[in-house]
Amino acid sequence: MLAYIGIGSNLGDKICNIKKAIEYLKENKKIVSVICSSLYETEPVGYKDQPEFINGVLKIDTTYSLQELFLFLKNVEKKMGRTKTVKYGPRIIDLDILFFEDKIYIDLDITVPHPQLHKRTFVLYPLIELQGDFIHPLFCRSLKKLIEELYEKTSIKLLNISDFKGSLK
Repeated sequence: MLAYIGIGSNLGDKICNIKKAIEYLKENKKIVSVICSSLYETEPVGYKDQPEFINGVLKIDTTYSLQELFLFLKNVEKKMGRTKTVKYGPRIIDLDILFFEDKIYIDLDITVPHPQLHKRTFVLYPLIELQGDFIHPLFCRSLKKLIEELYEKTSIKLLNISDFKGSLK
């Protein structure tokens, strides 16, 4: 199954946190491959009184079901020391399922596609880098079209970190 995972950090050594989270994914036998977008420095969304984020998107091939993948990612966040604070607050690592194939799914814990991704430049730019022609299953528009339609674009800066972009497994 093909999934796109948003990855981000704004506490401690942000780059190291992202590398460590990717290592957890690479070590898992149910994750066949991991491709990483470039990384971007972005301003916080929602709760503004916090450090800037480093964000990217991972394209993974996995044998996990959607629910299993969700639990695995939450476990990685927990292993890395993520604790709940204020909504949209600072975090050592954030791993969000953006898309899982072209499925539409909602329960108490999981909403796929991610319900805010079409409003967030820090998700759309790296997604477009990995799969720009992907059609959002709810909006029936490409990712490129969604970013063109964004009303409010937040600040985003491409980081020049060559060892991130591309295949990691």
